[in-house]
Amino acid sequence: MQVTRLFAAMSLALAGVAASGMASAQSYVKIDGSSTVFPVTEAVAEDFQKTKKGAVRVTVGISGTGGGFKKFCRGETDISDASRPITEKEMADCKAAGIEYLELPVAFDALTVVVNPKNDYVKQLSVAELKTMWEPAAQGKVMSWKQVNPAFPDKPLKLFGPGADSGTFDYFTEAVVGKSKSSRGDFTASEDDNVLVQGVSRDVGALGFFGFAYYEENQSKLKAVPIVNNKGVAVSPTSENVINGSYNPLSRPIFIYVNAKAAERPEVKEFVQYYMKNADKLAREVKYVPLPKVAYEHNLDVLAKMHKGTKFGGHNKVGLTIEELMKMEAK
Repeated sequence: MQVTRLFAAMSLALAGVAASGMASAQSYVKIDGSSTVFPVTEAVAEDFQKTKKGAVRVTVGISGTGGGFKKFCRGETDISDASRPITEKEMADCKAAGIEYLELPVAFDALTVVVNPKNDYVKQLSVAELKTMWEPAAQGKVMSWKQVNPAFPDKPLKLFGPGADSGTFDYFTEAVVGKSKSSRGDFTASEDDNVLVQGVSRDVGALGFFGFAYYEENQSKLKAVPIVNNKGVAVSPTSENVINGSYNPLSRPIFIYVNAKAAERPEVKEFVQYYMKNADKLAREVKYVPLPKVAYEHNLDVLAKMHKGTKFGGHNKVGLTIEELMKMEAK
């Protein structure tokens, strides 16, 4: 009996040594940032890990674009998911920490405004009406749908949106209010888009906004609102309308930013290469609009030649179309 127990203990000890050896041999790719970009990056990560058969572990967090850049510019992550370009402040923070990066657009998103399916009075919304709801001056004052449009009923307006660390919040406020982060504060905020989905789906008077993938995944619980574009036409968020540029100003490119030093590690470089070679298929799977093939080939060239920096100069470009983005990338 003593010998059996000793043999069992030795076996467990050897297994522990083997396991720790495997753990130390396993490589990691650390990613954080935008909840909007998360579905694409998570899909890539899952498929990539299967090809590596456990040799590489990819972790994907959702701190929001701003939260992700804070970690990225402290050198805590290898890749940052972003639903808007890097800002001047974030560029300065990265520079101060000696962090250089590659900027790679991966798809286009239709930022989607949603209401409860039982809401039968909102057929479309203009940017001006969205501004009436969301601008700082609306705080504590615009509390009813009728205040947004006299044709709407006098029913309570409940707002749900991403938090201040969200790139989607930054983009929406800039596109709608005219200034990034300029918003009323009395709304239910969350970096987790699923919380926003639940909030709107449970309240008939609710309105919220987030990336198209979350609407597509929950369209039985939500109703997408057509937005009046710059030509005065109410347009629904669809892939076709993003591609033809008619869904504006709420179409926008989404990105990954790669730490240049981390990109020298084989596992990170291989992951980014896999991302660009499979982004077309996986972006479609999670209901985003893939970029033209030449864009992903360009990204692979950026990685191979280590072209660092951003083409946006620290500023958003509201209403940017895929065609306009491609012209920027070609320069």
